Amino acid sequence: MDDDRVSNSSANRHFAQLFAAPPAPVAMRRQLLQVGLGSAALSFLGLPALAASSGQPAIGFTPISVANDDAVRVPDGCTVQLLYAWGDPASAGPAFLADAGNSAAEQAEQAGMHHDGMHFFPFVENGRPSSTHGLLCINHEYTDDGLLHPDGMAAWSHAKTLKSQNAHGVSVIEVELGGNGMDSRWRLVRPSSYARRITARTPLRIVGPAAGAAAMRTREDRRGEVVFGTVANCAMGVTPWGTYLSCEENFNGYFNGLAQPTADQRRYGIHPGGAGFRWHEHDSRFDVASEPNEVNRFGWVVEIDPWRPAQAPVKRTALGRFKHECATVTLAGDGRVVVYLTDDEAFEYLYKFVSRDRFDAARPAHNAGLLDVGTLHVGRFDADGRGRWLALRHGDNGLGVNSGFADQAEILIRTRQAADLVGATKMDRPEWIAVHPHSGEVYCTLTNNRQRRSAAAANPRPENVFGHIIRWREDGADAAAGSFAWDVFVLCGDPQHADPGKRGNIRGDAFGSPDGLWFDRQGRLWILTDVSGNALNGQDYQRLGNNQMLVGDVVSGKIRRFLTGPKGCEITGISQVPDARSLFVNIQHPGEVAGGRSNPAAPLAGSGWPANQFPEATGGRPRSATLVIRRRDGGIVGS
Repeated sequence: MDDDRVSNSSANRHFAQLFAAPPAPVAMRRQLLQVGLGSAALSFLGLPALAASSGQPAIGFTPISVANDDAVRVPDGCTVQLLYAWGDPASAGPAFLADAGNSAAEQAEQAGMHHDGMHFFPFVENGRPSSTHGLLCINHEYTDDGLLHPDGMAAWSHAKTLKSQNAHGVSVIEVELGGNGMDSRWRLVRPSSYARRITARTPLRIVGPAAGAAAMRTREDRRGEVVFGTVANCAMGVTPWGTYLSCEENFNGYFNGLAQPTADQRRYGIHPGGAGFRWHEHDSRFDVASEPNEVNRFGWVVEIDPWRPAQAPVKRTALGRFKHECATVTLAGDGRVVVYLTDDEAFEYLYKFVSRDRFDAARPAHNAGLLDVGTLHVGRFDADGRGRWLALRHGDNGLGVNSGFADQAEILIRTRQAADLVGATKMDRPEWIAVHPHSGEVYCTLTNNRQRRSAAAANPRPENVFGHIIRWREDGADAAAGSFAWDVFVLCGDPQHADPGKRGNIRGDAFGSPDGLWFDRQGRLWILTDVSGNALNGQDYQRLGNNQMLVGDVVSGKIRRFLTGPKGCEITGISQVPDARSLFVNIQHPGEVAGGRSNPAAPLAGSGWPANQFPEATGGRPRSATLVIRRRDGGIVGS
């Protein structure tokens, strides 16, 4: 869900301003995250050596061309299967109705809208992680209420509010590959004792330093320890102990703000009407005038144990409060847990959390609290190709009572303001982060920022229409390091653009607005794009077609187009089974219209997908969905 408002009015430097001089060279429950440090001796730009030491995999498929039709396209030799679309029952629940006539109670048992981040958790069978049986955790970011109800937002009611809330959150589903060879198909296991829906009405625990703080207490929760629901669930992360981290992004859009918002509310984009969801009309929690502290209870990272369906999810406050896009987890050299985090808004920041204690595979109970005690940092990127992680810790870097932060809880509730104060670097919509599985090198998508007007030597574009991908190597190849070296991996663009500043430097297939980012186990970098509906196939993007998924070789820099999506969609959410022979990917908001809400009188005006491509899908509405991609010869997808 795009939010073009800018909330950061601080005087901190922009990323573009740091190019004043050219940069210097610069899992599963029973398994550890596989982040090796064998390439630690490599210099930051010694990438050919990286290929030799890590066995950089080949990208063997023939890339496909751009497309603007209403279908999913993949390379020859690959197959696409529809697995789980909005409205499908998560377990033994009711079927989707083509006229969107399902009730709020039925929606609570069905796939939510707008699939986003996702991860496959394999069962362990015969002592090995299975590649044919597992649990999928899938985010449902937001709703298009023009499609969700037969008559859209007309005669808005309590029942429509409940249905909208129940179409948010997360799905946990059990999936299994059945049959023989390429005649086999993935299916949902129904009923499943693991399957569940977590929605905007599910009770969640609040834990960590901000739990119980005065700013977290409400009339309904006088202890500040329980909140109903999670919203705006965007990208995600996975812990070494086998849990799922779901990130609350544009939470501000659900709240009706004050006519004269406070400075803190403005910093988080809380304004009258929000993004037009109208929940506040029938749920006073989302009306800031009625319940001023409820907004502080959203904007967190939510941890979900997919293997324990009776266990309440938890909001981990030590990871800070902002518009979380992702929470990418890795391990430091000494076993401490490191979480890379992004704040997805123009001119916002990159963060890193380092746990105090170490991960211990032999002590599952110990690991449960690792994300509650540690230090949150924010990134500063300097013009010489170096950078630092600045601690957001009470008593350090000017963060104290005299600067308006009474304690650590207040720093975490007002994370953006703390990052402003310590001098973090303004970035161009930081989104997904991916850590190379062999080198530990870190990559981050900066999707775009049309509101940036400054130019600089290494990034001469006066506005960042197409976005770019940056990367950094932590000092000593240790994820817990306090400093790093960085450079730009690729400037996105259209090489045929009339404006030389918008052509980019892609070696391979053109793309823009990179969003999703993920490394497979072999080290291929998968890039998923999110060109907004009002830019797709027009103006600067007229030659780039529908949103797409590409595969990059980080050694050579070559990038090839692997998938194109249907009209109006975003490609987001990606995961893979352990043997890499099945790849899951999400198609979000096919047929999206400018403004984000469809006309209920013409629901198929923007797209007829997936029913127009998959006969087994119920039509009547375009539907976000999870797909499975396989090779006909049974090989590794992407190779």
